Amino acid sequence: MKYSIIALLLLFTVSVNAQFKSARLQALGLTCAMCSNSITKSLKTIPFIETIDVDLKNTSYDLKFKEGAEVDFDMIRKKVESAGFSVGALTVVADFKDLKVKNDALVKLGGQLFHFVGIKEQVLNGEQQLQIINKFFVPQKEVKKYQSLSKSEILKTEKAGAEGKGLGVDAAARVFNVTI
Repeated sequence: MKYSIIALLLLFTVSVNAQFKSARLQALGLTCAMCSNSITKSLKTIPFIETIDVDLKNTSYDLKFKEGAEVDFDMIRKKVESAGFSVGALTVVADFKDLKVKNDALVKLGGQLFHFVGIKEQVLNGEQQLQIINKFFVPQKEVKKYQSLSKSEILKTEKAGAEGKGLGVDAAARVFNVTI
């Protein structure tokens, strides 16, 4: 039985290298150009961001990441919050090569863990968008919407738990819940 559980976990966990290229950040709470400027100044202090293009009309920011840089999505969120606002959505673009994913798959990408939620089994190739659906990255009602689509505790805890063993990571490791 123990070996069956381990084999099952290995089926749902994959480790690959992926390059994060860019992201689109939707900020909440902006009322004027000065608000947008405050977020832009805060984001400019992040070392892995190469360029920032602001869309005031849609209160969004297109972020281009430096090639080969380690991207920290929590740092992006914290910089927005330190400017006095919150993240409404964060969609990242990553480059994939033959990555098989399905609902509740746990994957290691660019040194970070990602739990796929609400998707059909598929193979990711080339540039693909992933929307981060963790708490504080989308409104709470969005988080609740995805809870019915996952049987994994990862969606609630945002930690690898026992499922991370297949990737050789600590149970307390941070996980980003994503959908396509």
